[in-house]
Amino acid sequence: MEVLFYFLALPFLFLLSLYLINTSKHKPKTKTKTGFKTYPILGVLPDFLKNKFRFLDWTTEILINAPNNTAVLYRPSRIHSIITANPDVVEYILKTNFENYPKGENQFIIFLKDFLGRGIFNSNGDLWKFQRKTSLHEFNTKSLRKFCVENAGIEISTRLIPMIAKAGETGQVLDLQDMLERFAFDSICKLAFNVDPCCLGGDGNAGSDFMRAFEKASRLSSGRFLYPLPILWTLKKFFNLGSEKSLRNSIKIVYDFADKIIRSRLEKQNEKKKDEDLLSRFIVDTENSPEFLRYVVISFILAGRDTISSVLTWFFWLLASNKEAEEKILNELEMIRKKYRKNVGDTYTYSFDAIRDMHYLHAAISESMRLYPPVAVNTKACLNADIQPGGTFIGKDWFITYNTYAVGRMESIWGKDCLEYRPDRWLENGMYRQESSFRYPIFHAGPRICLGKDLAYVQMKAIASSIIGRFEVDVRDKEKCRESLLSLTLRMQGGLLFNAKERFVG
Repeated sequence: MEVLFYFLALPFLFLLSLYLINTSKHKPKTKTKTGFKTYPILGVLPDFLKNKFRFLDWTTEILINAPNNTAVLYRPSRIHSIITANPDVVEYILKTNFENYPKGENQFIIFLKDFLGRGIFNSNGDLWKFQRKTSLHEFNTKSLRKFCVENAGIEISTRLIPMIAKAGETGQVLDLQDMLERFAFDSICKLAFNVDPCCLGGDGNAGSDFMRAFEKASRLSSGRFLYPLPILWTLKKFFNLGSEKSLRNSIKIVYDFADKIIRSRLEKQNEKKKDEDLLSRFIVDTENSPEFLRYVVISFILAGRDTISSVLTWFFWLLASNKEAEEKILNELEMIRKKYRKNVGDTYTYSFDAIRDMHYLHAAISESMRLYPPVAVNTKACLNADIQPGGTFIGKDWFITYNTYAVGRMESIWGKDCLEYRPDRWLENGMYRQESSFRYPIFHAGPRICLGKDLAYVQMKAIASSIIGRFEVDVRDKEKCRESLLSLTLRMQGGLLFNAKERFVG
């Protein structure tokens, strides 16, 4: 059916080409040279199709050599775009001229609306401000920080560590990415919704089904951005064909799971049972429909599950080929145990203060995110025509993308060793040194900077320190170059297989 769809679409594309020939005079004037090869009528389409499945590396190669590390993409339509890896441009669109660069309705929101609705990642204006304000109250509380550490500690000691230990005893090969996705899913559900789906090491079949559907919905939704013309996925959606049919089915599973969580919470509200979690605050503070609450649930699962698992998968892969960095982490953990005189026993879990003092581990994770950011690209729309820092013109209703993956590979920012994994670049006198969020936009920047940044670091450090301190992680084919899977987050193609061996038992 999908092949038939493309065959039927050919006459449409032919007529569109004729239309574009007659409207090609619309091409805007700009004094700035672009780094992308532009073909008559077709714009960058031929090269885009050729490099579609290596989009990040292709655009990085272009931006490295483009003037001001910024380039214009002329598409076969009246809507064009800018792509950049320049920190000055990132600061301009995320902070200096923030109001002129919202999430674009036709350039961004509509692509993800079926999946994310009008959740915090897919909204603007008052709706976005309301969701951020409500969430900010929870993320600012000391109790939430404490719960995050305690929750991670329980998950680590009762599920994660026993699973790895058992696999080590039997010689079982585990997929680190899948395991961490399950861990993070259980953790965010307990943290934000007070629900334990038991997806890691439990009998949570519904949670496992949800996870698979969630990953597919994320991948297929982000895949819409890679269509040469949006009309193609719109037609596939209308006729319920191929990837759009699969997306619809996946979203239904995701929605059913989210609705179940919401119904459970609403029943407790009716019984006047108070719950201290994020979802309850949205229910108490709003008169929004269950449909809106569904988008709250999905947005925070996306933030808490996909990002942490993505970061740590790439982190452990990089660490497998950097034994010097691993040894420094082990030395730091030994000093931490002595400093806090904590009998960590068999689980090697740490207190909040101990985790906060892990400066080298913090640097090692930050360096991993520089090279493999969980959110590799981010897109805004331009409300009114503007001139970017450096002189690049951007037209009204164009969209602009900052490529975080490329920013981390700019020699002008990180030096000649920008492609090397070197955690020490983040340290100054043994202490972690914070970088500008515009040179390092991993957690976004400006008014929309990620609320959960500190909590994410706490959880990632808690997980990494417990695994590294307890096990030797033998990654399969660690020298093999890993392909990235560009979804809403940057996943590793095929996962990360490993064997575990006990270091020692405390």
